[in-house]
Amino acid sequence: MSESEHKIADGAGKFLQAVKDGRRMKDAEWTNGRILLSNKRVVLAGNDGKRSLPLSEVSGLSGRHDVNQTVAQVSNYVSIRMSSESVVLVSMGENTEQFETKLYGALLDQTELLVKHPAVKGGVVQDESFQRARIKVDEDQLSVAMQSGSFVSVDLDDVGSAEAASLDVQGEKSPVLKVEHTVEDTSVQTYFSSDSHTCSILESLLTKEAEKSQGAVDLSETEKRVLMALYSGVSSFEIPDFLGMDVDEVESIFERLIEVDVLEEVRKRREVTMKTRGRNIASEAINEE
Repeated sequence: MSESEHKIADGAGKFLQAVKDGRRMKDAEWTNGRILLSNKRVVLAGNDGKRSLPLSEVSGLSGRHDVNQTVAQVSNYVSIRMSSESVVLVSMGENTEQFETKLYGALLDQTELLVKHPAVKGGVVQDESFQRARIKVDEDQLSVAMQSGSFVSVDLDDVGSAEAASLDVQGEKSPVLKVEHTVEDTSVQTYFSSDSHTCSILESLLTKEAEKSQGAVDLSETEKRVLMALYSGVSSFEIPDFLGMDVDEVESIFERLIEVDVLEEVRKRREVTMKTRGRNIASEAINEE
């Protein structure tokens, strides 16, 4: 390794190429060997030699690529998508998830980008400007250090959506990732703007978390009205008066929404807060109005 390159992770595992130049490799087989991650590349070393995957050519970490039964039988692996339209799978057994977090860190840590926070709060567009920031990937959150000296923490299991867009940023059309999460129980959107490669990697990380909470739930119009009110910042205690509903009816709706994993109970006096799935439903309902 050069002086500018340092090791981040190193261990035994297995790997294979699932897609080559856009073509699925149906006869691919796992190769046992050593997996090394540095701040510059991923090195896969087996009996047949070693292969380097430059981090600069990684376009994202994607979902499963079960090209054959051999691959499908492995429950835990990381899919590394390359700019050459190739996909390499890497598994380190029970340490795979930890490796994935370190890989995201190698790709994103200390990256400088432009951040607008909050861009939207409680469904209302805010008068904030983009400012320079640096990001860091931790095991359970994305930490954002703003140039102003403030810090923004995005809990990974709290991400409701991560939407790619192209917006005017400081006078230029630029790639932007709109990330919905919460700050003190209020739904906000934080905008991240950088080059397309960085935005693609960040989108891979945050979309993976958002997809966990996007299962379909069949709700009545009244239940959606309650969610929209909560999404807009109305306290759970104020819902009956705000919507002109009976307290018992609201309590019953809270019970139902807790059962379907849309709300979670804060304490027994029927105070609730929205979960990511609830925020997704409320946001969609508001957009349909």
